[in-house]
Amino acid sequence: MLAKRIVLIADPVHPLLMDELNDFGFECVYEPEISFDAFLEHLPHLTGIIIRSRWKLDQKVLQNAKNLRFVGRIGSGLENIDVDYARQHNIVCLNAPEGNRQSVGEHAAGMLLTLVNKICSADKEVRQGIWQREKNWGTEIHGKTLGIIGFGNTGSAFAECMKGFGMEILAYDKYKSGFGADHVREATQHDIFDRADVLSLHVPLTPETHHLVNSRYLAEFKKPVYIINTSRGAVVSTDDLLEAIDAGKVLGAALDVLEYELFSFEKLDFEQLPGSFRRLSKLPEVVLTPHVAGWTNESYMKLSKVMAEKIKLLFTGA
Repeated sequence: MLAKRIVLIADPVHPLLMDELNDFGFECVYEPEISFDAFLEHLPHLTGIIIRSRWKLDQKVLQNAKNLRFVGRIGSGLENIDVDYARQHNIVCLNAPEGNRQSVGEHAAGMLLTLVNKICSADKEVRQGIWQREKNWGTEIHGKTLGIIGFGNTGSAFAECMKGFGMEILAYDKYKSGFGADHVREATQHDIFDRADVLSLHVPLTPETHHLVNSRYLAEFKKPVYIINTSRGAVVSTDDLLEAIDAGKVLGAALDVLEYELFSFEKLDFEQLPGSFRRLSKLPEVVLTPHVAGWTNESYMKLSKVMAEKIKLLFTGA
């Protein structure tokens, strides 16, 4: 008799995922509010785990997963999973960037257009009865150069979204090549330093990319730039970004992610957040959203669909 293949779903997901896995023969346990202690009790009996970002699955946790075949993260990054340890113990780590690539691409496009056209600050003024037309003139992006750092799912989706705006689109990816197309040119980092008017970040958070955008990095740009970050907050040093805005090196920033999220972003208690965040939040040339670029009504379903397909593929013929 075959042993049960139990999958614990420990975060909210679209019901499609559980339906498809149940139909495939898994026994799904849907516990999106399960405590960490209760999770540890389940762990030795699990075939699979589905999470978003609740916990860090490090070696100390995974060493108790004696029957685990896979960890599936509903999202793109895998930084909360010890991927090396998992691989050494035949635990497959799956993510689903294909499911929210369009969402991130469109959100980044919306943030850029909002930023250069001063929509947020103008909206705030009009609601207060302030009617200043000349002060709120925008900047056209047609004819400008967009530099994309990281050309995976979200970077390429953003380029696709922007191709109708008449921008020159340059993309640099340290770990990929041969991806140039009609609407985007493969470039070096130095090409982007030399030509970019807009910089958009689409990289995972690793030791290599932590504070990638700092004062030294920003000093390399030949022109003042707008910055968009829909990747991970700690890719950008907030203190250095503020200095660059003060110096005129950065004309504005659209940030869906912040390096402070892990310890303080849920309640947005302004008194507890660092002074640099409080200052950032008051700048009219900064647009902020609460780490939602990857979340739309459509991506909520697509993320689960992609994950279900990857899990079933993993077990096909098993």
